[in-house]
Amino acid sequence: MAAHFDTLIVGAGFTGSVIAECLAREGGQRVCIIERRSYVGGLANDFTDAHGVRCHRYGPHIFHTKSQTVWSYLSRFTSWRRYEHRVVANVDGRLMPFPINRDTINSLYGLKLNSAREMKRFLAERSERTNNLRTSEAFVVAKVGRDLYERFFRGYTRKQWGVDASNLDRSVCARIPIRMNRESRYYLDPLQGIPLDGYEALFSRILSHPNVEVQTSEDFEQLPKNISYDHLVYTGPIDRFYGYRHGKLPYRSIATEFKNLPTPDGKLIQATPQINYPSEDVPYTRSVEFRHLTGQQHMSSTIGLEFSFATGEPCYPFPSLESRKIYRRYRRLAAKEHGITFVGRLAQYQYLNMDQVVAQALLAAARIHGKANKSASRDHALKGICQE
Repeated sequence: MAAHFDTLIVGAGFTGSVIAECLAREGGQRVCIIERRSYVGGLANDFTDAHGVRCHRYGPHIFHTKSQTVWSYLSRFTSWRRYEHRVVANVDGRLMPFPINRDTINSLYGLKLNSAREMKRFLAERSERTNNLRTSEAFVVAKVGRDLYERFFRGYTRKQWGVDASNLDRSVCARIPIRMNRESRYYLDPLQGIPLDGYEALFSRILSHPNVEVQTSEDFEQLPKNISYDHLVYTGPIDRFYGYRHGKLPYRSIATEFKNLPTPDGKLIQATPQINYPSEDVPYTRSVEFRHLTGQQHMSSTIGLEFSFATGEPCYPFPSLESRKIYRRYRRLAAKEHGITFVGRLAQYQYLNMDQVVAQALLAAARIHGKANKSASRDHALKGICQE
């Protein structure tokens, strides 16, 4: 039977799901969202493993934002487990706070720095100044010096991205702060948490509007001919959409090896939710114990060991001068299209946090159904989140 939709959306991650919900509810549209995976949620998908432990499929997803608008929107579909993420790095067999703070330096070097001024002086004495801060290596070394770069950043970056930090844009490591105080939280945004019933339940509720039809295990390239639509929203890799005519854009993929261990006393295994392994002697980048995130009480605990690859499910756009050149060619093609919206991390070849993705999707939905928002300040605030 032939089916016609106002909008067809490719990809049921945060971008596609939020746009589908907004177009259906605010725009009164009939929407079809297709997803080539067998599940919705994209990289934020979680699942309950064979042991009954809820795990995050593609690494830990902690929702954090400064935007009350974004938080309020998602809170319509979930309650939250308030949660603040903490990370330590295994350096020479010792666990130290990361991002680097004053406790990290005191522990590593056996010092007693007591103030931000002393911390700044310590780092200034070790920094290596250069006029060219375009690479991640140059950026980090200029901030903290060679030794801290070697211990915390070099090996981890090589494992995560497959190249030395000297070949990566500064934006990769510039995202990681260096703290002058003893703050040990990984994120400092005022609104942080994990969906109380999990991301799987969150996405099911977002997509439950009667005007939204969800089709999983459906590839856009094999879309049945009897499905028609007025507008297309594409959230997948933009180079794939154009048949790689300007070459393939590089991405990094992650794969997680899940290990379940008995915890008959119900206690957690790791002292912290996440342990980073900067050493190249360890093949994985980090280990995450998911019960820290979910608060689940259980008689066993599942730990995810994360590996990074150049092939597989595209997760992170690869930031380099050459990749940006390739993307600009695809962006020029996209600018000539009518009736197609390219939006999201893969379609716009951007690294975006989840709150930025949601903000971007809310703005895109408003543009597509052409209804002005009641508050211009709302759109301005959402644009600000997207550009951070």
